[in-house]
Amino acid sequence: MSLPEYERIDKAQLDSMPKLPRITLVNALPGFKSANLIGTVRADGHTNLAVFSSVIHLGSSPALVGFVTRPTTVDRHTYSNIRAAGYYTINHVPVTRVRSAHQTSARYDAAVSEFDACNFTPFYTETVPAPYVAESPVRLGVRFVEEHPIKANGTILVVGEVIEILVPPGSVAEDGNLDLSEVGSALISGLDTYLQAEPIARFRYAKPDKNPLEV
Repeated sequence: MSLPEYERIDKAQLDSMPKLPRITLVNALPGFKSANLIGTVRADGHTNLAVFSSVIHLGSSPALVGFVTRPTTVDRHTYSNIRAAGYYTINHVPVTRVRSAHQTSARYDAAVSEFDACNFTPFYTETVPAPYVAESPVRLGVRFVEEHPIKANGTILVVGEVIEILVPPGSVAEDGNLDLSEVGSALISGLDTYLQAEPIARFRYAKPDKNPLEV
């Protein structure tokens, strides 16, 4: 088998790239990522909403999720609200509202709520004292558990436990499958490209002595 053709970019070339193209390229390297809006609230009731592409699954028992926040050398409203309140929501970006979701990444003043500025509707449940996004198809209520500073670049991995799940009626199958393309959850590539997923195949649990079987 002959090797495929490829373009090689070494560390020196990567480090010498202009800042924005470098950030855009490196953000695309992990592949397609989830697109989420994280909702928080201050003690005075002021709400905050910000788009994140770094939310990851960390475990199922208990149900843990994580996300990475940038260095706190400047005020990070989402992070400071989470640490103060102990709760937050993670809301899938709907494919119909990607423009508004992306706008939440703008550097609004702390006095401005992105819910208002970007035209999203907040709502609360009795379980989670943080704002959900009404327009989102899948919403998670999360309790802060712990954080892990990443010394290499000053970012922080924030870990939370999912204590409430809000999904469209009938969207969770008996086997637990949640079809995210069917409910309309968007994806992100890099920093600023939003996509709509289409299923290719779904397979049964893999075993070493059998070929994967489609569900």
